[in-house]
Amino acid sequence: QVPLKPGRSLMDWIRLTKSGKDLTGLKGRLIEVTEDELAKHNKREDCWICIRGFVYNVTPYMEYHPGGEDELMKAAGTDGTDLFDQVHRWVNYESMLKECLVGRMAVKPIAAPKEISSTLSEGKKQLNGMLPEKKVLASSAKDLTPSYDWFQTDSLITVVIYTKQKDMNEELVIVDCQDKRLRGEIIMDDYSYLVEVDLDHAVSEEVAVNIAEKIGKVEIILKKKDNIHWKMLGQPLGCHNTFIKRTDRELFYRKCKLVSKTEVTHDTKLFCFMLPKGTHLRIPTGQHVYLKQIITGTEAVKPYTPVLPFLPLDFQETSHHDGGHIYLMIKIYSCGLFTQALDHLQIGDYVSVSNPEGNFKKSQVQASEDLILLAGGTGFTPMVKLLNFALTEVSCLRTAKLIFFNKTEDDILWRNELEQLALKDERFEVQFILSQPTKDWVGKQGNISSSLLSEFVKRSRKDSKVLICICGPTPFTEQGVQYLKNLGYSQEEIHAFTA
Repeated sequence: QVPLKPGRSLMDWIRLTKSGKDLTGLKGRLIEVTEDELAKHNKREDCWICIRGFVYNVTPYMEYHPGGEDELMKAAGTDGTDLFDQVHRWVNYESMLKECLVGRMAVKPIAAPKEISSTLSEGKKQLNGMLPEKKVLASSAKDLTPSYDWFQTDSLITVVIYTKQKDMNEELVIVDCQDKRLRGEIIMDDYSYLVEVDLDHAVSEEVAVNIAEKIGKVEIILKKKDNIHWKMLGQPLGCHNTFIKRTDRELFYRKCKLVSKTEVTHDTKLFCFMLPKGTHLRIPTGQHVYLKQIITGTEAVKPYTPVLPFLPLDFQETSHHDGGHIYLMIKIYSCGLFTQALDHLQIGDYVSVSNPEGNFKKSQVQASEDLILLAGGTGFTPMVKLLNFALTEVSCLRTAKLIFFNKTEDDILWRNELEQLALKDERFEVQFILSQPTKDWVGKQGNISSSLLSEFVKRSRKDSKVLICICGPTPFTEQGVQYLKNLGYSQEEIHAFTA
């Protein structure tokens, strides 16, 4: 994110969109836009972008964009769908930019059919005993596609998903069952398989999930409300029985109840949200969720990385809390529309929480001997579960070091817990660095820099396997990655958390 000028907050943008001012430059007319026409509007003072077939005049939005004008200009005068999906897939652009809609892209003419000769040559190939290449691909892809079945007893319905994949675990299975609607999603690397049906009859709220990890079989067990024989599982919904790239799957949200809110520092709170009874969701280490709220009629969305309810000092057990709650450590900004709305929630209020997203894989840590975590402010949040996982389950881990950058001592999250952990586990070390300390501060001070990193980021042995994770405000992360590369660390040894 970049600092916005005064008067350019989300609230100011919402006010502008409701002011009745013409933000399209077309006096309310919707037009059909050709590629040539779109390409003409590629300047800061005249910038159109196409997202999923709709064209928006984003010129008036430039100064309000949290990612800065340069980010928007990358897609100026072009189809920005792919760029948008990489950076902002979670943003509801239809709601944010509805007053900037110029029109639809003109439909391209469909290509003429291929000549008959190509069909004949394909036929010959088959006669010669060779299958056309595309058919070979289709059949092998089909072999890897998961499938599902279901069966029933007097009181239970069991939906079985055969993932055809070993090492299936509960973090890869997401189930939501509410109001007769069953949605079961299986994550397989970069792909997602979905079972989505409107059930034939009512079931009770609670859902059980069994996973045969070695053979990749997943069972979703539902309890019938009435002990009657079902003739069918139910009616398929939208994307039922599809196996597609995760990034092509729409984010799914469920409503979660706020059950507690506790102070961590003067401006940061730990929120605990309870998942609905019919939801099975375990958020993988290093991944984030999105919270969605309707603020003055506009949908606003923000990413947050779940933490543990506390920093465990005893690393004997792996499960420190049940899977029914999500804990988020959130800094409340005095002029932040979204965090102010969160802070005003009462216990018992609801917020929409998405499925997990993120490209961090546990395997990146499992081979590490040295784990180095660089955190700026609330960039500490992904480090909590990561630290817990590394100290609990990574057998080859020799050292884990957290270098934690903050403005003042009052800003340090979980300082006591981190110091206790350093005393308790000799593998762990924490270093606090302040940019605006009081004169009493005896520790290190400054901002992230090459010299500070060269002092603290070191391998325990000359050839030890190292993983360096970094998270914080965008400039902190980008500068940090560059400094690390300058110090000789490779791309494979660095993971930057971004959302």
